[in-house]
Order: sequence, then structure tokens, then C-alpha cells
Amino acid sequence: MSRASQELSLGIAGLGAIGMRVARHVDAGRIAGLRLYAVSARDHNRARDRVAGFAAPPDVVDPGGLARSCDIVVECTPAAIFRAVAESAIEQGRCFMPLSVGALLDHMALVDRARQTGARIVVPTGALIGLDTVRAMAVGTIHSARLETRKPPGGLAGAPHLVENGISLDGLKDPVRVFQGTAREAARGFPANVNVAAALALAGIGPDRTDVEVWADPTIDRNRQSVTIVSDSGEATMVMNNVPSDENPRTGRIVANSVLAALDRFTAPLVAGS
Repeated sequence: MSRASQELSLGIAGLGAIGMRVARHVDAGRIAGLRLYAVSARDHNRARDRVAGFAAPPDVVDPGGLARSCDIVVECTPAAIFRAVAESAIEQGRCFMPLSVGALLDHMALVDRARQTGARIVVPTGALIGLDTVRAMAVGTIHSARLETRKPPGGLAGAPHLVENGISLDGLKDPVRVFQGTAREAARGFPANVNVAAALALAGIGPDRTDVEVWADPTIDRNRQSVTIVSDSGEATMVMNNVPSDENPRTGRIVANSVLAALDRFTAPLVAGS
């Protein structure tokens, strides 16, 4: 989808903390060759109000309508809406950029369908560090991949794994490991919290061989992601301390920036990193 001399149209599903930041940035013309064309949200009237002051207010459409008019569709929705956005983008042969990466693990048939329709699925790095390193190691042999996620208790509140297992974080004073398992299990247990686990798994050795620990840590005020990779080309330990978003403590400020950096690659004349 490289069209250096032709403007690309962008559609955004979801106008929460991430979606609005991306929308404002693109509307301000900060990515040359990319125009915000349409957005989708559950409340159409509220969405229209939120983008009314834009330089070029986008159309407000249903989730499936984004792909009918947009070259690139960015999904920033609750995981429950993922499928409606993803399927329409893939069927229309668009570039689909999911933020609910954990949901993608349960819909990998979309990858096979994308091969048939000419669509592309581009997973942004998000709150992690070093996915280019992981991808390079995966060209050879990765022996093990491990992610440790630590968040302030408020950043994990309401996660299905905690609710289903009766785990309360109220009044927590010391760090507590609340989950240990695979990336696939982590994505299902913490759909709004550890999409990073799915991204790491897709870049590396898959969701069933990628080990994940999730900690509720009241001693920190940032979301900490620690990745350890052992491969035949070397070993890597990478740590990222992300400032939580003011609007949504479950995600970091860096996530929206990661989406913008990924979008910039479509039109930039120079791209660094694999």
C-alpha cells in the first residue's frame, strides 16, 4: 500500500484515549500524505461532537463502514467489537491495524483471509520495546520468550482473570503476582491490559510458547514491561516503564505514539528499523 504521491485515507474505530490522540494528530496534518476520513464509535452523536472542531471533521460511520472508504483502519475499541471492525477491513482488502491484539489470537483465520483479499494486518509495537529485535531473532531460532508486566493495582481493575478468580487488589501494599501462564491465556484474562503479550507472541514464537507473568504492584506509578528473549543469535533483556494515560490508566501514553509511528511508515520517505 505504498503510494508516495497519493494521499491515503484513515479510519479510526473507537475514540477513547488512544483513538482521539491519533485522530487529533492526523487531523492536524502531522503525517504527510495521510488524511483522517472517517471514525466509528458506539455513540454517534457524541463522536460528532468530539470531532466537530477538527480542521476537517471526519464522517462518523458504523464499524463496518470504515473499510468501505478508508485505506487504513485502526482499531482502538473494546475487544468485544474487534471482530466487526477486523472482518470488514480484511474483506475489503484494507490495511488493518489492531490495538486489541489479544483478540487477534482468537481470530487467526483473518490472517489466512488477508492472504486471499490482499489485506494487511499491521500490529504496532504499543507499550513494548524491541519488537524489531524479537522479529530479527525469530528469523533464526528463539529458544524462550518471557514477558513480565507490572502495573499499579488500578491499572488491572476489572480484568476478567481477577473477577473470575475472586482476586481483590483493594488495600494492596506489596507487589503480588496475579497471573502466570502463556500469552494466549494472558490475553484472555486481561484483554484491556496485556495486549503487549499478544504482540510479543506474534513477533516471536507464538502465544503458546511465550511465558507471561502479571503483577499488581502498588510500589510503582508506571506500567512496567520486561521482556527476556534467548535465541541462537543472542540474548536480550528489555525494560520499558510507561507513563499511564491520564484518560485510561490501563494503557500507557506511548501506545498512541506507537500507532502514529506505525502510520508514518506508510508515507515516510525514510524508515529506520526492521
